[in-house]
Amino acid sequence: MGFIGSGNIGSAVARLAIEAGHQVVLSNSRRPETLADTVADLGPRASAATSGEAAAVGDIVVVTVPVKAFPNLPAASLAGKTVIDTCNYGPERDGHIPELDSESLTSSELLLRYIPDAVLVKAFNNIFFKHLLSLARPAGAADRSYLPIAGDSVPAKAAVTEFIESVGYGVVDAGPLADSWRQATGTPVWGTPYGPYSDEKGRPVDEDAIRAALAAATR
Repeated sequence: MGFIGSGNIGSAVARLAIEAGHQVVLSNSRRPETLADTVADLGPRASAATSGEAAAVGDIVVVTVPVKAFPNLPAASLAGKTVIDTCNYGPERDGHIPELDSESLTSSELLLRYIPDAVLVKAFNNIFFKHLLSLARPAGAADRSYLPIAGDSVPAKAAVTEFIESVGYGVVDAGPLADSWRQATGTPVWGTPYGPYSDEKGRPVDEDAIRAALAAATR
């Protein structure tokens, strides 16, 4: 697993991946050595590299950066890769982007303009990182939670589903990238089903609840 961006969500997904037996290669917008403490904390299955190197080695690459950083992604290294897009648009951080403000594009469709030869699947963007860590459950657990994913490629969705299931979650297919707005910031499935941020343990959310939240989204 390659990671471009190693903030809260990136680090949480990396930790779950390691616990599930995956190797992870982390990167950020600075130098690999700035991730030394994170790598040490994650253990021997983790290493750090440049973003291009992390993209090149990953069977699946997790992109978890601010939307305003999309132009800086290593497009050539991501060509042909299955990419998990965890990114959320926030004008207060990213500045106003006309296509996103007008809802003529989803943030995933905008990302695809910068990495056109990658295959995108939207996932992990709708859950608080502390809940992501605390709600992971083994397959078959009665209180296993579900996460929505969106994408245009059936094989890529299958690969991402397999990964998500390996790290402790079930998956609800939310449709193509054009429908990924249903899990964007402020929608019914974003954060709320898993409980308030003040409760760091969160609450399990079953498949039906995720489907209902997606269906309740409006633009």
